[in-house]
Amino acid sequence: MLPDSVQEPEISVVAPVFNEEGAVEALVREIAAAFAGWRCEILFVNDASRDATGERLAAAQRETPALRILTHRRNAGQSRAIRTGVRAARAPIVVMLDGDGQNDPADAPRLARALMAGPPNLGLVGGERRVRRDSPGKRWASRLANAVRRRVLNDHAVDTGCGLKAFRREAFLALPYFDHLHRYLPALMIREGYEVAFEPVNHRPRRSGRSKYTNLGRLGSSLFDLAGVVWLNHRARDPGAVSEAPLPPLGEAD
Repeated sequence: MLPDSVQEPEISVVAPVFNEEGAVEALVREIAAAFAGWRCEILFVNDASRDATGERLAAAQRETPALRILTHRRNAGQSRAIRTGVRAARAPIVVMLDGDGQNDPADAPRLARALMAGPPNLGLVGGERRVRRDSPGKRWASRLANAVRRRVLNDHAVDTGCGLKAFRREAFLALPYFDHLHRYLPALMIREGYEVAFEPVNHRPRRSGRSKYTNLGRLGSSLFDLAGVVWLNHRARDPGAVSEAPLPPLGEAD
């Protein structure tokens, strides 16, 4: 068997982080434990953190050689950090999860297995948080946003805000990129002709740091983004099945 450094991974785990010095070391250990026995690489994308997140990740890397650390020079947001990680990933299947520790890494292999066992056009298996560990105000805002988005986009997602998702790398890279892309992955996968599925997952209280989003701050961008995704869906054109004509025999005239 080839050493881990040479073998191609079967799973790439991508976690975007910004100012999460209190969470990242424990999260790296949990991810490594969850995927023990898998050929797995772990990519943490440090989105120009201003605290000791980088130092904590460097310490975790000494303990977990499968960890890769990608660092943005400037803060570019969660969607760009996810895209940075997916572009750098070497596996055909990517699992993404939030870097604050609220997603439970123990659920991640189940989502990956469901995706791998599905048909080739199954592009994404998303987590659905059945018991939210957030404030009442945040839970209420999330329920409202999910209901409006589901009614407008018909993306079948009850909880698109759950950060834990497994998807095919090639499917993700086929999606149009924009800031806040990560909130609309089911709708955009369907737009590109992929199927989506969902699995119930655990949700944990935040153990350190603080949320980077507020209900008011998210409202304006969410309405603008929703209008943009509606426009993208209306501009999509489905070619149906794609076939390739065989080459003519050598010497045959046109």
